[in-house]
Amino acid sequence: MAEIETMDRAALIAAWDEVYGTPVPKRLSRPFLRRFLAFELQARQSSGLPQGFVGKLQKAACDDRGATNTTLKPGGRLIREWNGVTHVVDVVEGGFLWNGQRYASLSPIARAITGSRWSGPRFFGLNRSAWP
Repeated sequence: MAEIETMDRAALIAAWDEVYGTPVPKRLSRPFLRRFLAFELQARQSSGLPQGFVGKLQKAACDDRGATNTTLKPGGRLIREWNGVTHVVDVVEGGFLWNGQRYASLSPIARAITGSRWSGPRFFGLNRSAWP
């Protein structure tokens, strides 16, 4: 375990290949390589993960408490404050209405408000399931 901390990237990649038998995920940093390797080696030294841990992981992966199933419907309203100004966007049939102008998506609205490229749904705090 202690030698993992002193390994350079090439040694970490070789250790990863030996432990997992797969290529290292692209752009995985050295600190994360060290953490993954240390975790796996500790689990193997302890004869695997603690009893019930895998079941808890699987349950957490299937648990969708954080997901919402909302959809934007005509008549809905999105409100966002930006630099001290409150912006109100109405959801209309086939798009959005902001400052008296109709838009097909939220991104041009977010761009007009901020002056930079934004994901409209992200700017307005929507999760992917709410996007039309």
